[in-house]
Amino acid sequence: MWAHGPVRTPAPRRRSDRPVRGRTRRKARLMKNPQVIDVLVIGAGPSGTAVAIDLVRRGLDVRIVDRSPHAFDGSRAKGVQPRSLEVLEDLGALDEVLAGGSTYPRLGIHAGPLGVPWKMFPHREAAPDIPYPNTWLIPQFRTDRALHTRLSELGREIEFGRELTELTQNEDTVVATVAGADGTEEIVARYVVGADGGSSVVRKQLEIGFVGTTDESDRMLIVDASVTGLARNRWHMWPGRGGRFIGACPLPHSDMFQWMIRLKPDEEPPAKRDDIVQRIHSHTRDRRIQLHDIHWTSVFRPNIRLAKNYGRGRVFLVGDAAHVHTPAGAQGLNTGVQDGYNLGWKISQVLAGANAALLDTYEAERQPIAAGVLGLSTAKWGGIARLDPSSMKRGKDEQQLALSYYGGPLAPADGMRTSTLRVGDRAPDAQLRRADGTGTRLFDVCRGPHFTALAYGSDAARDLEVLAWPTAGAPLKRLTVGASAADGLALSDPENTLKSAYGLDGDTLLLIRPDGYIGHIATRDFLTATQTAARAMTP
Repeated sequence: MWAHGPVRTPAPRRRSDRPVRGRTRRKARLMKNPQVIDVLVIGAGPSGTAVAIDLVRRGLDVRIVDRSPHAFDGSRAKGVQPRSLEVLEDLGALDEVLAGGSTYPRLGIHAGPLGVPWKMFPHREAAPDIPYPNTWLIPQFRTDRALHTRLSELGREIEFGRELTELTQNEDTVVATVAGADGTEEIVARYVVGADGGSSVVRKQLEIGFVGTTDESDRMLIVDASVTGLARNRWHMWPGRGGRFIGACPLPHSDMFQWMIRLKPDEEPPAKRDDIVQRIHSHTRDRRIQLHDIHWTSVFRPNIRLAKNYGRGRVFLVGDAAHVHTPAGAQGLNTGVQDGYNLGWKISQVLAGANAALLDTYEAERQPIAAGVLGLSTAKWGGIARLDPSSMKRGKDEQQLALSYYGGPLAPADGMRTSTLRVGDRAPDAQLRRADGTGTRLFDVCRGPHFTALAYGSDAARDLEVLAWPTAGAPLKRLTVGASAADGLALSDPENTLKSAYGLDGDTLLLIRPDGYIGHIATRDFLTATQTAARAMTP
């Protein structure tokens, strides 16, 4: 077995590893000695690329295909939330995302000739436990490019222009038929991740229901265009009757705005530049506004849907393939990226020999999160239609820092806790000091595809030294705070940032999962309790 990577053997079969269709077994037998990869990812948007990065950095053999001929070039999902910024930092894509964006400007609500400033996002300063406290404004094409660049740095390239046409599976593998300009190929993988959007072919092949509504009468034209005659220090909003507003959000480091034009039920969306300009002028009464180059347009309908299941057998859904939202609150992209971040380490652990039941926890943890986010974004969207000012406010609910898996299969509600944290909560950051006196962030120490065990106090540190850990799968990084360490990294907490954020008032041993959530808290019986909790997540 490898000390830091997967074992190339099929994962144990679980009860749900069953053929999708009756022809599955016959087709798999017809393929003679196929080359089997670990994971095939269908779809190269933020969700699919994030999970591909996480899988590749764990040493897995991964391919990622996308039916589009090239990378997405529109602004669509333009808000990256604080929790997603932390995920992107761990995946190694944050620097480019920060360079390509900015904090949000204030809203400028136009009422006739007057423009009323409105503080939509409260600006917060970074704190030891929350390094990125503000939602980041960046057009989606730049977020995509940052993730694609990171994947390329890891030695994998996206295969564009390749479309899934058929998907079958047996007990051990999945066969994906993929069509491209050079013909049709059958790709055999141990697992498949469907990240192919709201009209997901993967979801349809699995015959998984997509429950919810699509309001065909509620449409919005999205336009990315170079603009003159409009100040760039505001996200402009021109309200209209029946919620038929027009908005224009400046896209950072460019002369472009993302225009949002809410259409009437029977209105034909303008397609030509002059027609779009005329539509804007008739609503805003401001003829100084001029659109020059139009870079991208799309007509959006607010789908509000959730997949009945997040996978079947060896195939899983992430992102819009599993849930679609209204644009209010900037939740869709963020929820999708965090889907992939939750799933990646679990696939890797099962391939390394962990119980396949670990993969069942993906749906159990992520589906309730998506359901809650759907409710939040739907309420915000309805409030915007009523011109309710509170619907334009953004706060901690949107930032996704408080999302928790507490009470789920890996975070039982009867577990131990500290004064601020429960099992399943996000692991906060902290400012610590190394033995040589240099400062470091806890997130810097935890970064990477491993588990982290953090011992606070000498008794917890002694038990951490003898904590057994499997040689296969994700390794364990051992940290001690406030005690010496014979094996691992000894740190101190001179400003009590860890003690405060983690609610520590005595010896404690914490196990942090590879996706940055608390996997276990032990305030007593450190060794036995932690080993029992780890068993469900390791080979």
